[in-house]
Amino acid sequence: MLKDNIKGAAAYLWSGWGAASALLLFTALWEFGHQVYGTLILPSPLQTLNALGGLYDEGIAVPAAIITAKRAMFGFVLAAGVGSVLGIMAGLSMTAARAMRPIVTVMLGIPPITWVVLALMWFGMGGGSAIFTVVVTTLPITFSGAMMGTHTLDQGLRDMARSYGTPFRMMLWDVHFPHVLSYLFPAWITALGMAWKIAVMGELLSTTDGIGGEMALTRISMDTSGTLALLLCVLAMLMTVEYLMLEPIRRKMEPWRTTTHNSFSTPKGF
Repeated sequence: MLKDNIKGAAAYLWSGWGAASALLLFTALWEFGHQVYGTLILPSPLQTLNALGGLYDEGIAVPAAIITAKRAMFGFVLAAGVGSVLGIMAGLSMTAARAMRPIVTVMLGIPPITWVVLALMWFGMGGGSAIFTVVVTTLPITFSGAMMGTHTLDQGLRDMARSYGTPFRMMLWDVHFPHVLSYLFPAWITALGMAWKIAVMGELLSTTDGIGGEMALTRISMDTSGTLALLLCVLAMLMTVEYLMLEPIRRKMEPWRTTTHNSFSTPKGF
């Protein structure tokens, strides 16, 4: 058991080399853009890191990041929970799917900026507007993932499990749950990325605190380095939540994906 856990942890760390290579390439292109356009348009990575260090020393970065993280994660968790439950219900009932699908299509079609404006009219200035915008823009994504996962379950697989007298609990956990999760996790990850972006946008227009509120101040003072430094805060938090929280959960709940990948990538005899 310990050996398997060590191998799994090693494989997980090794898979990060691809992401690290992409980040290094992006940093190189960033530096090249700085050399071409100059500091005012695109500060260098080093200048941005120095600006981030300055925001940290001034006691701005951490409180702003915590406020934005609370709003983004609260909105995401609420949207993921409600959207997943409603999506599963719609996947189990064609009547419910036909009733909910037009509403979800309309919600997906409305630009996020419109929801921000409506939230300002309904809730006024404050964090509630940002949270509301996160919920209404990410809920349709989780709903669609849950509905498709439930609706596309292989009927033959279900009938075969029933023919062997599979208990209800095992049927739910070993047949239905893995299939639905294979659709839900990509939807959750997409919704998570949207949640952070929408939270910052909502703060930028409706509050004076959080990452978005601080970005509004850097925009006024034409502090491009400060804006990019705050953007790095958001990206760091997003990647931390995705790779340290969602990705380990996905690997734990979907071990068959790792097993299948290893069986194809490593031929027998090697």
